[in-house]
Amino acid sequence: MSKGLRSALPATLACMLIAVHSFAQGGVTNSSKNAQQIAALHWYGANQTTTFSVGGFAMGIAYDGANLWVPSETTNSVMKLRANDGAVLGSFAVGNYPDGIAYDGANMWVANANDNTVTKLRGSDGTTLGTFNTGSSPSGVAFDGANIWVANSGVNYVTKFRASDGTVLGNYLVGAGPTHIAFDGTNIWVSNTSSNTVTKLLGSTGATLGTFTVGGNPRALVFDGASIWVPCSLTNNVYKLNANNGSVQGKYAVGTTPYGVTFDGANIWVVNFASSTVTKLASSNGAVLGTYATGVGPEEATFDGTYIWVVNVNDSTVSKL
Repeated sequence: MSKGLRSALPATLACMLIAVHSFAQGGVTNSSKNAQQIAALHWYGANQTTTFSVGGFAMGIAYDGANLWVPSETTNSVMKLRANDGAVLGSFAVGNYPDGIAYDGANMWVANANDNTVTKLRGSDGTTLGTFNTGSSPSGVAFDGANIWVANSGVNYVTKFRASDGTVLGNYLVGAGPTHIAFDGTNIWVSNTSSNTVTKLLGSTGATLGTFTVGGNPRALVFDGASIWVPCSLTNNVYKLNANNGSVQGKYAVGTTPYGVTFDGANIWVVNFASSTVTKLASSNGAVLGTYATGVGPEEATFDGTYIWVVNVNDSTVSKL
């Protein structure tokens, strides 16, 4: 290689690196995509075709890091699906009319609405580890890092169980018709469907920290790191509440009869039961980023790190978006 060619190469490479750097900087600066989602590879448009059959009247869904768990109210069982391809890995008997479900890092907890119990299933193989009595018509379930919280819609209180052994640690009054529950890292939030409010409880003691008015028939809740999002099915919108003081930060129109909601790390996905769609909102300002078709009568949703999973009550399927 000539001396002249050797001396020219560093200069050429330097120019190329500068060009690539400038392109990358310009691309990120000008892109309409959300850079917060680069690790999740979720820049593409949501797929609207992938569905998997599950048990009849599937009302809830939870993710364990590798698999989806879906309760079926007509079969009194929970189906376990592999997330990467939807393959059925098992079906496990629980109580009567299973509804809400949550994962504690090792086990699944299922609220059985018609026999007022909660079933604990081992996540690895679905073995029943215990069945524990709770209040009337249990529905929503949440894990706070050490304990399981269950919303009892028939008696207007939530029950706190120690996750290790199912011991009841307390019952705490909330509003009328509590159906869903969420944890923000410190506090428990409960949607009171019959009183159009949300109650905030201190996770350590269950003390009431506030009750906040939202729209008609509030349903699921989700925490985005700073705010609580609550779909209200009678008013066809979702409320954004400040997690510190419960103040309303925004109210955003979505589809018809919104029930479920999940967070993907950057955006809020709202499940619209009557319109069989999911609305994607920017968590920063509530802007609508897309509306996607699902199966018939979607109820709840969860995020697996890459995809949104939606459980569809009226056609016994789950949609993978």
